[in-house]
Amino acid sequence: MSAYPPPPEVIEGRVAWIFGDDFDIDLVVGVSNIKSYDPDHLRSVCMQAYDPGFVDRVGPGDIIVGGRNFGYGHPHYPPMVALRNAGISAIVAESFSPGFWRGETFNGMPLITIPEVSSAVSVNDPISLDWRAARLRTADGTDLVGQAPNPRTVAIIEAGGSYELLLAEHSPARLSSAQ
Repeated sequence: MSAYPPPPEVIEGRVAWIFGDDFDIDLVVGVSNIKSYDPDHLRSVCMQAYDPGFVDRVGPGDIIVGGRNFGYGHPHYPPMVALRNAGISAIVAESFSPGFWRGETFNGMPLITIPEVSSAVSVNDPISLDWRAARLRTADGTDLVGQAPNPRTVAIIEAGGSYELLLAEHSPARLSSAQ
């Protein structure tokens, strides 16, 4: 069950970090922490290898940007728990590892594919992301457009994850009203 609310239609924030191609998501918390599910501990180790002040400067609405094949490797959930608890509201990348995309989309995180995004923005740039339309507006007003999520993916993200969507779709009240 997700503990995170669905994102707003347009996410307003800053570029929190830019990762290159083939980034292994486990490195966000370090391999030694991938079996931890303590959100406070995960937040405390989040991005320590890259920017020790990361969790202090990131806020709600900020996004992570990545290159090609973002999230490759084993799709462990603790790194994303750490990023969400730091305030990250979406990830925009040139492409995603299929296992990572499936796992995090089903947890309700908007993962948006936009070509060339990693070279079009800089860390701390203010941005706005219309995640349903896969449209990112940069600091200079340029619109970058990618592949919009399909209707089922939108429904999963709007529900806060696949578990919540399935509960809503199969609730006794909904089933009895459909008959």
